[in-house]
Order: sequence, then structure tokens, then C-alpha cells
Amino acid sequence: MKIPAPLTGVVPPVCTPLTPEREVDVPSLTRLVDHLVAAGVDALFVLGSSSEAAFLTDRQRLLVVETVVAHAAGRVPVLAGAIDMTTPRVLDHVAYTTGAGADAVVVTAPFYARTHPAEIARHYRLIAERSPVPVLAYDIPAAVHTKPDPELILELAADGTLAGLKDSSGDLAGFRAIVTGARSHPAITGFSVLTGSELIVDSALALGADGAVPGLANVDPEGYVRLYRLCRAGDWDAARAEQERLCALYGMVGVGDPARMGQSSSSLGAFKAALHLRGVIACPATADPQVPLSETETERVGKFLAAAGLL
Repeated sequence: MKIPAPLTGVVPPVCTPLTPEREVDVPSLTRLVDHLVAAGVDALFVLGSSSEAAFLTDRQRLLVVETVVAHAAGRVPVLAGAIDMTTPRVLDHVAYTTGAGADAVVVTAPFYARTHPAEIARHYRLIAERSPVPVLAYDIPAAVHTKPDPELILELAADGTLAGLKDSSGDLAGFRAIVTGARSHPAITGFSVLTGSELIVDSALALGADGAVPGLANVDPEGYVRLYRLCRAGDWDAARAEQERLCALYGMVGVGDPARMGQSSSSLGAFKAALHLRGVIACPATADPQVPLSETETERVGKFLAAAGLL
């Protein structure tokens, strides 16, 4: 289906349920899609960071896209990450994700080699020329070690290369520059600016953002849909209270012991443990080499869910 221009609302970056053998758990993935769509989300984003795309094989990535597109069945648009180190490799991902029916692709700047802003611009333009669907930029400097300037994003929006931005940079000032620049630029229409933060959705929407792509929305999609609607209704006191409840719930990402695991293991492990405890997925396994949560850590996730009224 065609994505709206701009794309607005809550767009969960869908977790990828795995079996104990670390294969894609298709029945759990379809239950997760139903869990999200029933909550009223506006689109689904697969093969991003919360999907563990960097840990999946190309075969597994394709299975995820095919499964979600088929099960969503046009109920909501499906965006797919086309994330890799170089332009030719990204174009390969664009080909198979759009062939599987993705409605848009989400693309980072190139990584591994250091890139110049001119090379980042060329990367996005070459991809947009070859992509049969809209291209959104994915600003995630923690993973790709570079951050496109707001001026570059606005230039690519103005010439029609980019249809939107998912901003996971944590740079609120830069985010604001893009939101205000897109609103005031005469050549930019229908450009979607989405925050990737779980913690400042109300602030981002108050700045003029179009929506949010929060990983925690896998666990509590109803909460983020409620938050979005409160913001759009201008009920900022109720929105702040809902955002604060979600911020407290987000504390689950810190349950993992940093002496034995990284933040990715702790965060994604917590999301999957929460989905398992809520009965949405069959197994909380994360992809190798991430370290699984212990029984005690999983019990702490359950306490966060109970405090948020989700258990």
C-alpha cells in the first residue's frame, strides 16, 4: 500500500522473535503483528535496530519482511530497513525487501569506511533513483558513526530524494532544526519527521514531529498510541503523565548486568522478555552473540510490567 505523505503516528520498530535455535519464529512474529495492529499503530517498521537486523542473515531478513507484509495484509503500511555498509549492498536489500512488498525502505548513511557529506548525499540519491518505493533516512550515529547535518537532510528532502527521517541520534536541537526547516522550506512537502526516542515523544510532537518509532512500543503499543492521540488533542497534562509512565516502564532496559553484557543485550533482552511474559511471543531469545537475561533479570522485567499495569 502507499504510505501517507507525511507518514504520521506510532510506527513500532518490530522485534524479531526467535526460536531457541535462533531461527525466526514465524508464529510468534505474526502474533506480534496482530498485537501491534490491534493497538491502533499507524505502520510497522521491520529490520531496524529493535528487529536485530544487524544480527540476522539475509535469508532471515527476507523471511521477516515476507511474513510481516503477508500478515499485515494491507492493514497498515510496512517499512523495511535496507541497512548495510555500502550503496551496492543496500541496493540489494532494497530489491528483495520491495520485491517482498515493503511499502518504503529505511536507509542509514554508509558505514565502516569514513564518509564525506557529499558521499552520503550520493548514497541516498543513488538509492532513491533505484528504489520503487519511498526512501526514509535513518539517523543513528551510535551504529554508523556518522551523523548527516540537518542541512543535508533538508536538501535531500527538497529535491525529492528522501520522503522522511527516523531520528535516533538523541540530538534534539538538530531534530528541531529539521522539523522547523521542513515546515518552512517552500520545496518540501509531505516529508515525515519521526523521533526514534521512547522518552521524549511528547516533546518531539510538541516541536512539530509527525510521529514516533519507539522500540518500547512493542511492549506497550496501546500506551504510545494513547500518548500520540493525547498530544494531537492538545491535552498536554495527560500526555505528560502518560509519557512519564512510559519512561518508568523503559527502565526495564537497564535490568542486564553491565559486567557481563552490553546495552543491546540488556535492552532487546528486556523487550523480548516482556513480550514473552505478556504471552505475545513464545521465546525471549536474542540473536547471537548477545547474552541472554538471567532468571533474576527477567523477574525484574516482570516487576516493571506490573508497575505499568501490563501484567
